[in-house]
Amino acid sequence: MADAGRPGRPNQKRRTRKDLLQAAARLMQEGRSPSLEEIAEAALVSRATAYRYFPNVEALLLEAALDLAVPDTEAIFRDAPDDPAARLDRVDGALHDMSLANEAALRMMLAHSLQRGLKDADDGVPKRQNRRSPLIEMALEPSRGAFAPAALDRLAKAVAFLVGTEAMVVFRDVLQLDPEEARAVKRWAIGALVAAAQREG
Repeated sequence: MADAGRPGRPNQKRRTRKDLLQAAARLMQEGRSPSLEEIAEAALVSRATAYRYFPNVEALLLEAALDLAVPDTEAIFRDAPDDPAARLDRVDGALHDMSLANEAALRMMLAHSLQRGLKDADDGVPKRQNRRSPLIEMALEPSRGAFAPAALDRLAKAVAFLVGTEAMVVFRDVLQLDPEEARAVKRWAIGALVAAAQREG
């Protein structure tokens, strides 16, 4: 089995982490509660490699279950307009609803990643799976030509701050907003960011 846990090769490490999550999700969809060894075998990596990415099978299964909860792109963008703000709002809405439905699991996943960041800050192994950026990029694809490339890149990165688990924690724990007000604030911020990026273009 290939061992992709050696230093360097960040793209390969991201793929390895994703392969482990996808293998775990497949096994779970078969109605199994797989061991870390079984998941590693299904992902074609060594057991030692799997342990570099996840401290235990519970952390891996937890995140794999969250992967399954992320709405698919077809559902998010069905009959969507080309307007970038409207499409980004759909991304936020989908992730917002998923976060509310899986809040406890997402907080546990965030805690795992923070603990790994403290323990293995410089090991080069991704601490989190980037689920939001592909959705953001797909939202912006129809209007790509309306932005300068640098502005489009900044817009995608700035929107990533507004959607997902970290935003949920800020709105609920720090600002103590209810979900509806949080959505309104994010919708306003997305519109402001899109407008700013368009002005740069």
